[in-house]
Amino acid sequence: MSSTASARSELLAHEQETFRQQLFDAGLLVPMGIDGLYGRGAEFERIIDGIDAVVSRKGTAVYGASPTRLRFPPVYARSAFERTDYIASFPNLTGAISTFTGDNSGHRALLADRDAGLPWDGHLSPAGTVLVSAACHPCYATLPPVLPESGVLLDIYGYCFRHEPSIDPARMQAFRMREYVRVGTPEEATEHRDSWVGYGMEVLDELGLDAADAPANDPFFGRAGRILAANQREESLKTELVVRLYGDLDDGTAVVSANCHRDHFGEAFGISTSTGEVAHSACAGFGMERIALALIRTHGIDSTSWPAEVRSSMGWTEP
Repeated sequence: MSSTASARSELLAHEQETFRQQLFDAGLLVPMGIDGLYGRGAEFERIIDGIDAVVSRKGTAVYGASPTRLRFPPVYARSAFERTDYIASFPNLTGAISTFTGDNSGHRALLADRDAGLPWDGHLSPAGTVLVSAACHPCYATLPPVLPESGVLLDIYGYCFRHEPSIDPARMQAFRMREYVRVGTPEEATEHRDSWVGYGMEVLDELGLDAADAPANDPFFGRAGRILAANQREESLKTELVVRLYGDLDDGTAVVSANCHRDHFGEAFGISTSTGEVAHSACAGFGMERIALALIRTHGIDSTSWPAEVRSSMGWTEP
C-alpha cells in the first residue's frame, strides 16, 4: 500500500470511529463490547420506523396490496440454509447455532474447561439452525413447487447476521433488511430488478439523500469467488445505490441493492413456474440501519433540525 493510500485509510478509520462515538454519545447506538454489534436507542428506532414508512409507501404505490407480507425470525433451518449454497460463497460471513445436548458428566466437563479459562464451545453440538444472512433466504423453502400463473411477490423484513466486525458503524454484524422479492419467469425477475433501481433512488431522494447507482458484486470467498464476482458484474446482475458517508475518503456505502438471482433459488428449492420452467427470482433490499446512518450523516445528529420535507415524508408531523 502506498503512503498516500495508507494515510487515506487512516483518515477513513478515524472518521468512522469518530462517527461511531458520536452515535454512542447521542444514545442512538449502544455499545455492546464487540465491533459491529450495537443496541439501538429509541430515537434510532424512530428513524428506522420513518424509513420503513417511506419504503412501504413506495411499495404500495407500485404494487397496491398485492405483495404477500412475511416476517421471519433471525434464525432458520440449517437444511434450508444449505440449499441456498451460501456456505460455498460466504463461509466467512456465516453464523451457525450450537447448543448443549449432553448429560451431567458432559456439563461438568464444560464447566471445568470454562473455569480453567479454556474454550468450552467444543462441548456444544449443532442445533440444526443458522442465523439468517439475507432477509429473503428463509422464504424459498416456504414456496410451493409450482407457482401460480402470476408468480409470487413478497414483502419481507427481518434481521440478518454477517460476521464482519468493523469499527465502521455502517458495517454491522446484525442489521435489518426490507426486501421486495419476485419469483416467477426470467422476464419478471429481470423487470423487478431493473425497476427497483429507479424506485430505490426515488425513496432515497425523498429522504434527501444524494445517492448514485453502481454495478456491484457480492463479496464471494476465495479464488473461485473472484470468478463469480467478475461474472456477476459482467452480466449486470447486481446494482447498488450508494451514499458517501465519509466524503472523498470512501467510494460510497451501499444502502439499497437490486439483485437478479436468475434460476439459482428456483433450481435449489425445486420451484417452477406455472408452465413448468425453473423459476427465476430477484430482490430489492433496503439496508435499514445504513439508510438511517446516511440520514444522520447527511442531515445531522439532531433529527429535530432535519429538513421539514424529510421529516414529513417519514411521518413526523410534530413541530
